[in-house]
Amino acid sequence: MARNDPIRNMRFRVEIDQITQAYFSEVMIGETTNEAIDYREGIDPTHVRKLPGLTKYGNITLKWGVTDSQELYEWHKKIVGGGIKEGRKSVKIIVIDEAGADKASFLVSEAWPTKYDPSDLNAKGNEVFIELLELVNEGIERTR
Repeated sequence: MARNDPIRNMRFRVEIDQITQAYFSEVMIGETTNEAIDYREGIDPTHVRKLPGLTKYGNITLKWGVTDSQELYEWHKKIVGGGIKEGRKSVKIIVIDEAGADKASFLVSEAWPTKYDPSDLNAKGNEVFIELLELVNEGIERTR
């Protein structure tokens, strides 16, 4: 019987509508939660029933080393300028195995930047200059 080892999280790619930025060093996928609503009618037993409430999708955080590409910053700038309607995008996060094959993927719908954070600068350091973009969204679905 063939082994079915877990997929490692170190190889991935991110595809964003019409944005060709690549080489993210880190992608954090927020959790999805369903609220539980307490409910009780007068004739019910002395405990509450739990009903499903709203589903909340966590934010997606992208980190990458600064290059001369400004596409992701421009996306954030468009949202800050009031362009939310045309600024929503689909984001696909694909996890790749050691052989280079796509193994797992997540589709993030109606995403738009809510936070942009360039890292601090330090003349004494030698770290890579990192940018961070946090995306809110209206759905995270595992598609593979």
